[in-house]
Amino acid sequence: MTAAAQGDGDLIVRREGAAGVIRLNRPKAINAMTLEMSEGIDAALDQFESDPNVAVVLLEGAGERGLCAGGDIRGLYESSKAGGDLGKRFWRQEYVMNARIAKYPKPYVAFMDGLVMGGGVGLSGHSSHRVVTERTKLAMPEVGLGFFPDVGGTWLLSRSPGELGAYFGLTGQTMNGPDAIYAKFADAVVPSSKLPELREALIKVGAGVTHAEVRKLINGFATGEMAGPVAAMQPKIDSWFAHDRMEDIIASLQRDGSEFALSTLKVLNEKSPRGMVVTLKLLRLARASSSLEECLVREYRAALAVFASDDFREGVRAAVIDKDRNPKWSPPRVEDVTPEMLTPYFVEIGADELTFDKSK
Repeated sequence: MTAAAQGDGDLIVRREGAAGVIRLNRPKAINAMTLEMSEGIDAALDQFESDPNVAVVLLEGAGERGLCAGGDIRGLYESSKAGGDLGKRFWRQEYVMNARIAKYPKPYVAFMDGLVMGGGVGLSGHSSHRVVTERTKLAMPEVGLGFFPDVGGTWLLSRSPGELGAYFGLTGQTMNGPDAIYAKFADAVVPSSKLPELREALIKVGAGVTHAEVRKLINGFATGEMAGPVAAMQPKIDSWFAHDRMEDIIASLQRDGSEFALSTLKVLNEKSPRGMVVTLKLLRLARASSSLEECLVREYRAALAVFASDDFREGVRAAVIDKDRNPKWSPPRVEDVTPEMLTPYFVEIGADELTFDKSK
């Protein structure tokens, strides 16, 4: 028996059989996340955790285009322009929830079908069971907005094999389903045509189902693919992105001169120079970190600096508002990014520090 949905707005929360279902319900916006949706998901996780009739949690997106295209960038842009505090409130709520998802006690299954970007990765990439399909297009393209891969993205990217995390994080290039498996952003490729059948099976699991049992159930529908096209390119990517300075990565690509190197260089040349330098430093710090929470604290400090920056507003303007795809970055070149410019992204922020105690 299906419990009544709690609202038919931007978020639908209900129990279906043994599954607590969370459906992002903004299909026209590819289910882009608002602050209210994030708060609703948190409330749903509270409800499902305490409900003995809920054995698994299922995250899915409404519509055919994808699970989630990221955060509500337009709203953040307007608040940043007006000197508002939406970034501070939105990212605090979101990052605490990302950490919670990673530690959720019940099996949490994410259907990462179609487009999964930015905040969508935060909702799904930390799940205990991450299902991609042949339609999956997963990306963290934030550097193109004068930002960096957040929502725990620096933790996930820094755990990818070799330098793939630096490659995907700096270029914003898209992973297909098998790429996502190889990069450790997902666990199983299931054909999209089999998702309804898998969904039905999850709804019918028994009380107290274990993570191992859910994994076995999902694998029964999976193709077994473990690596996509990017795996073959890893030796090249590792050699180009093994540096700790953007100038050295760019020089390495220029020296190589191959078609793939030059196309990668062209992509990097479109990104925010400051965003790339901040991203690379965050990724290197994340590699030495021992927990997702440690990375999220660092990301929150950097996010508040981004929110106040001209580069963020200019990146969103060019990509989302005016759509001229011609941002004027400040500074315009990587070699012009000074240590003084970087300082605000990495300093402690006192009373505003991110904490994971919900009472604060």
